[in-house]
Amino acid sequence: MSHGGGCLCGAVRYRVEGGLRPVVDCHCSMCLKWHGHVGAYSDADDHDLTVEGDDALAWYQSSSSAARGFCRHCGSSLFWKRGGSTRTSLTAGTLDQPSGLKTVRHIFTEHVADYYAITDGLEQSPRGMG
Repeated sequence: MSHGGGCLCGAVRYRVEGGLRPVVDCHCSMCLKWHGHVGAYSDADDHDLTVEGDDALAWYQSSSSAARGFCRHCGSSLFWKRGGSTRTSLTAGTLDQPSGLKTVRHIFTEHVADYYAITDGLEQSPRGMG
């Protein structure tokens, strides 16, 4: 299966030739700051991911263990990558529609902001995926 996606201005496009993980919503404090709300992510094996527009793609080292990829022109957040991992998380909203994906869980729910509630009945984890 093939999935495409990209940033708001179109300077960065990506394609995944392979499977994508179902969407996980991250409520950690960094995602809240980075996205302005919840971070919704799928992920793909790096061997299946091709990125066009590398000159427009910038990376921000947001912690000692992970970096976030974004378009340096329009600011769209596109990727999240743990150091040493062979997988890259893709922000679900940047996938071309229809993606065929479903949200399956919420992580870092101990950080949920006070202006919203999780009411969809999906699995919740106070911390990460592990």
